Amino acid sequence: DIGNLLVSAPGGQQIPLSQLADVRVERGPAEVSRENGRRRISVEVNVRGRDIGSFVEEARQRVRERVPAAAGTLVEWGGEFEHLESGRNRLLVAVPLTFLLVFLLLFATFNSLRRALMVFTGIPFAVTGGILMLLARGMHLSMSAGIGFIAVSGVAVLNGIVLITYIDRLLAAAPDTRAAILAGGLERLRPILMTALVASLGFLPMALSGSPGAEVQRPLATVVIGGLITSTISSLLVLPALYLLAVRRGAPGGQGSGV
Repeated sequence: DIGNLLVSAPGGQQIPLSQLADVRVERGPAEVSRENGRRRISVEVNVRGRDIGSFVEEARQRVRERVPAAAGTLVEWGGEFEHLESGRNRLLVAVPLTFLLVFLLLFATFNSLRRALMVFTGIPFAVTGGILMLLARGMHLSMSAGIGFIAVSGVAVLNGIVLITYIDRLLAAAPDTRAAILAGGLERLRPILMTALVASLGFLPMALSGSPGAEVQRPLATVVIGGLITSTISSLLVLPALYLLAVRRGAPGGQGSGV
């Protein structure tokens, strides 16, 4: 029927289309899409049971090995992976900038470089705990996990400030350094544990969630819970030891007569 369609010639004659073109049945795309003047074919896939980043890396490698690219062909990976890449690039700037601002605020609070560094040591412990908890649960580092590192670092710094300021207050009343550190650790044990437990128990339902959207919640909650465990241990054990070492070297106000 298509071949019998009549086409008007310049002289007015009606010519069947079969005399001008080769009409045949072939399989082809139902729709031809274009973007920026070039043909575009999209292949969509839903990723389940693994993270998008590792899936795309494996898919890229297999495409390079098994799919010969024609001249002028451009392969782009978009969708959620594109958002992941842009978010990851923003986190590479936001996370170091956040830590720098935290350190500057600590230095402004204590007006001492060594005290700021002592409290700042809680952040590496918190990050280590978050990474270990991700490994223990078989999760990968994602954008939500990066946000969790920022959140748990704030709690770790807060616990360090609570402990250091209370020890300083005890040292100002009685210059017995060792007794002040022991008393400060015992007196601030309950507030520090309460802070860590409240945050951990609050994030526990998110860490165990299996509802829609849990793929975003679980990494964040996992990082916060793991980081709180290690940062709490750091605040109660490592930070007092660092404080004692700094006092022996005459760092905090030169007080160390009790040592």
